Amino acid sequence: MSQTVHFQRPDGQTVTGYLAEANRPVGAVVVIQEWWGLNDQIRGVADRFARAGFTALVPDLYRGKATVEAEEAHHLMSGLDFGQAASQDVRGAVQYLQGLKVGSGKVGVTGYCMGGALTVLSATMVPEAAAAVVWYGMPPLEFVDASQIKIPVQAHWATQDAFFKIEGVDALEAKFAEAGVRYEAHRYLAHHAFANETAQGPHRLPQTQYDAAWAEQAWDRTMRFFGQQLG
Repeated sequence: MSQTVHFQRPDGQTVTGYLAEANRPVGAVVVIQEWWGLNDQIRGVADRFARAGFTALVPDLYRGKATVEAEEAHHLMSGLDFGQAASQDVRGAVQYLQGLKVGSGKVGVTGYCMGGALTVLSATMVPEAAAAVVWYGMPPLEFVDASQIKIPVQAHWATQDAFFKIEGVDALEAKFAEAGVRYEAHRYLAHHAFANETAQGPHRLPQTQYDAAWAEQAWDRTMRFFGQQLG
């Protein structure tokens, strides 16, 4: 079952989101959108989490806007306050799912591309989160206070990523190691957005490419990780 819901941020503002409810939930997950917005593809990801036993909520970070044009997506992303999105929108979504008390009551955070960057920030800014899974996205290193990460983190990186270079991932992982973050990393011989099934065909960005085999392996690892941490 899926529906549009309204939830409150810690500062009292109201945000809408897409909620996909699991029949017999193990726990819950906040799913953070790519730079395209809350579109059918990310709703499908939430639905897949629900079928796997995790009630999923996608907060609408762009407040109703979505696009299929890269230039407009970049504009929308550039207008987003990432600190507010993590500390208010994502945190509010985590608190909302905690209030539903599904399964174990634990809530994880995961996101793709821009949502991956916000997942890293959320790991530092959302104390209620129980675990995080990052998919090929990271914020600038100067915004990552790894000492604030108290939860286990799993990440999936593409070694041929043109948007988030693997050298930057190396630097991020060094910060994690220095801070003693409980961290599990996986790297794939793939391009950016390798887990997005719409990143293929004539209309895809030239820097992106879906890879069904790597996507499935990363999904299986995510399920195992969230099952362990949220179950």
